[in-house]
Amino acid sequence: MNNSGFETIDFVIFGFYIVLLVGMGLFLSRNKDGQEKNANDYFLAGNTLTWWAVGASLIAANISAEQFIGMSGSAYASGIAMAAYELMAAATLIVVAKFLLPLMIEQKIFTIPQFLRERYNSGVGLAFSILWLFLYVFVNLTSVAWLGALAIKQILGIPADPAVVMGLTVDLNLLNIIIALYIVAGVYSIYGGLASVAWTDVMQVTFLVGGGLITAYFALDAIAPAIGCEGAISALTRVMELLAQVPGDHHFNLVVSRNPEIANITDDPYFDIPGIVVIVGALWLTNLGYWGFNQYIIQKGLAAKSLKEAKKGLIFAAFLKILIPFIVCIPGVCAFLIWKGDSLTFMDGTVLDFSNLSLQGSIERSDDAYPFLIRNFTPTGIKGLSFAALTAAVISSLASMFNSTSTIFTMDVYKQYIDKKASDNKLVNVGRLTSVSALVIALIAVYPLMGGLDQAFQYIQEYSGFVYPGIVVIFGLGLLWKRASGVAAVAAAIGTFAFSIIFKALLPDTPFLIRMCYVFIVLAVMFIALSLASTKTVEAEAITIEVKNTQLKYGYMLLGVAVILLVALGAQMFGASSGQEWAITLERYGFSALWFPIAFFTTLAIYLRSNALDKVQDVKALHVNLDIFKTDLGFNLGAVGVIVILAVLYIMLW
Repeated sequence: MNNSGFETIDFVIFGFYIVLLVGMGLFLSRNKDGQEKNANDYFLAGNTLTWWAVGASLIAANISAEQFIGMSGSAYASGIAMAAYELMAAATLIVVAKFLLPLMIEQKIFTIPQFLRERYNSGVGLAFSILWLFLYVFVNLTSVAWLGALAIKQILGIPADPAVVMGLTVDLNLLNIIIALYIVAGVYSIYGGLASVAWTDVMQVTFLVGGGLITAYFALDAIAPAIGCEGAISALTRVMELLAQVPGDHHFNLVVSRNPEIANITDDPYFDIPGIVVIVGALWLTNLGYWGFNQYIIQKGLAAKSLKEAKKGLIFAAFLKILIPFIVCIPGVCAFLIWKGDSLTFMDGTVLDFSNLSLQGSIERSDDAYPFLIRNFTPTGIKGLSFAALTAAVISSLASMFNSTSTIFTMDVYKQYIDKKASDNKLVNVGRLTSVSALVIALIAVYPLMGGLDQAFQYIQEYSGFVYPGIVVIFGLGLLWKRASGVAAVAAAIGTFAFSIIFKALLPDTPFLIRMCYVFIVLAVMFIALSLASTKTVEAEAITIEVKNTQLKYGYMLLGVAVILLVALGAQMFGASSGQEWAITLERYGFSALWFPIAFFTTLAIYLRSNALDKVQDVKALHVNLDIFKTDLGFNLGAVGVIVILAVLYIMLW
C-alpha cells in the first residue's frame, strides 16, 4: 500500500469510521427495556422510523458500489445519460409515495411476498419469495461486495495474490476484502435487525453524499490548470465544452441519440441508454419495480412511524437522489477525459496533457474509474473520508440486503411452511441464521458470477430487467385492480422470464430497456385477459357515485392521452418510412419509447373503468379507499420541487 497515496491520518479517519459504525450498530442492537426483540422489532424496527430516517436509510441502502463504482464506470464508458437511472428514480419515488406505499401500509405488510400470498395465493407468494432470495444472494450481495472490494483493492494499491481454490483461480487479497466487508456489515445487521441498519444509515448517508461530492470537487479542481481554467466549477464548465467538441461524443448529454456512423449498435452508447426511453420508456418499469416492490428498499417505508412520516421520507429521498449524478456520474466523465484526453480530437485544436499529475494506477476497465480518482486526486485526510464514504456505501447496502433476505425467508418461507407456530424469539433466531447462511453462499458464489465483468452496473440492470415487467404488472394491478386474479399472476410470473429470454434471443441488437417494454405489453395483455376470464369472482363491493365518476373520469383521460401518443407515434413511423428527416431524427432519439406510455396508460384506463363498472371482483380483491391517496400541502410542494429540478436539469443537459 506504499503507492496508494494514503497517509497515516487517512487510515486513522477510516479506522475511526469503521469503529464508530460497528459500535453504533451494536448500541442500537440492544434489546429495549431489557426484553428480547420481537419479530416487529427485528424486521420492521418496531415501526419507529421518522421521515428523515426513512429517507436517509432508503438512499444509504440504494447507494452502494453499484452506483459509486458501477454507475461511475458506465458514465466513464457512455456518459452522464446513465444518470437517468437516478433522476427518474426521484420522480418514481413520488409515485410510490402517493399511490403504492399507502396501500401497503394500510394492509400491514411485513414483506412483499406476504402481499402476494394474501392477494393471490400461496403459490405466487412462495415463487416470488424464492425469486427475491435468489436475486439478493446471487445478484445483489455478490455484485455489491465484488465492486466494493475491487475499488478498495485499487485505491489502496494492493497487488494481486493469485491462488487456486477449489479448481478456480482467485485473488486471495480481493477475497479477503470481500470477507471483511461481509463481516463488518453482518456484525450489527444480523444481530440488531432493521433498527440497527436504518439508524446507522442516517450516519452513513452523510458520509456517502459528503464524501462523493468532495471526490468530484477535488478531481475537477486538480485537472483545472491542465484544461486552462481555475477552480472546480469553471473546470466542470470547461469539461462540458471540451467534450461537446468531440464529434459523436455524448458524455455530457442526458439524452443520447443513435449515432448512425457506428454500424454496430452494441458499440453505441445508445444501446445502454437509448434516447428518450430513459424519460418516458421502460426505465419506469425498472424504477417502479425497484423502489416500489423491492423488499430491502420498501421495507424502510413499511417501518415508518406513520403513513405521513413514510410519505415525507420518500420525498426527502427523492431530493437526495437528485444529488447522485453529481456524486458518481461526473467523476466518471472526468476520469474518461483524464485517461483518454490525449487521444481525443477537439474542434478548437486543444491538446490535453495530464502527464504532470503523476498518476498512480490505471483504468483497465470502466469500473476502475472512481477508485482511480480517489487514489490520485483527493488530498490527505479527505482521501480517508472519501474512502470511508465508498466503504459506507458498500456496507450499508450489504446490511440492508442481509436484513431483507432474513425477513423474506423467515416470514414467508419458515413461518408459512416450516413452523407456523414459531415464537417471536425463534423467528428472530431463524432470521439471524438466515443472514449468516446468505453471507456464506454469496461468498462462495461471488467469484464465479462476477469475475471478468467490465460494466457490472449494466449487468445488474439488464438481468434485473428480466423480472421487473412481471413484478410491475402483478403487484401494481394486484394492489389497484379488483379483477386481478391468481391465475393471471402465476402466468405473468412465468411469462416475465420466458418472454424476456425469448425477446433477448430474437432481438439481440435491441436495447434491453426497449425489450422490457415489449415484455410488459405482452404480460399486460395476458394478465388482463386471464383476469377478465376468471370465474373465481364474487359480487363487487358497492361504491359511491362520486368514486365511480372519479375513476371513469381519470380512466377516459388516460385513454385519451394514450390515443394521442399512438397517433404521434404512427405519424413518426410513417414519416420515417417516407424518408422525412424530422421523423428519422425522432427515430434516432428512440421515439419508439412511446409504446410504453401508450401501453401503461391504456392498462390504467382499463383497470379504472373496470373498477367503476364491473359487477364482480376477484375473491381476494383489496378494498381501496381513494382517500388514502390524498396528500398534504407539504408533500405536494416537495413533489413539485422535485419535478421542477428534474425539468431544469434535462433542459440544460439535453
